[in-house]
Amino acid sequence: IARAKFWATQAREPERHYEHKELGYNYRLSNVLAGIGRGQLKVLEKRVQKKKYIYEYYKEAFKDIKDIEMMPIQEYDEPNYWLSCIRLTNNIKPLDVLLALEEENIEARPIWKPMHLQPYYKNYDFITTKQEGSIAEDIFTNGVCLPSDTKMTDSDLKRVVRVIKKLWGEGFV
Repeated sequence: IARAKFWATQAREPERHYEHKELGYNYRLSNVLAGIGRGQLKVLEKRVQKKKYIYEYYKEAFKDIKDIEMMPIQEYDEPNYWLSCIRLTNNIKPLDVLLALEEENIEARPIWKPMHLQPYYKNYDFITTKQEGSIAEDIFTNGVCLPSDTKMTDSDLKRVVRVIKKLWGEGFV
């Protein structure tokens, strides 16, 4: 029974990032959760607006730090802003950001590990346009998913920004 539950809840290994050595499924949506989800459709537009606000808040807050890039918004599409993710381009690594936030009891997550790097798929080919690695691998190696819950207040956002800016020194606090 324990193994079946492990497979039915994504077969995720106990790593900081999502790691899968076995094929898993996500069979946890009960009728009650489906009903709640349907009810939330009524406030979907408000949630997307709040998510966009959070993304734009981070974008503005980090605009003077050349080593932080927000994940880009494509001109040909309108995103749902589900996650606000950054990409780091210097010697400060995602783990540095995650640990600094954890120290302040703020949860953030690594970017999802690309499928071609998951142990379950290690024997399968993948296509890339790069000579070595992949764009997805670069994003995983250098990216962080910042807190972006729709219940976050400006005070919460300021706190996240302050912790991250502290990693770049006093000039950004």
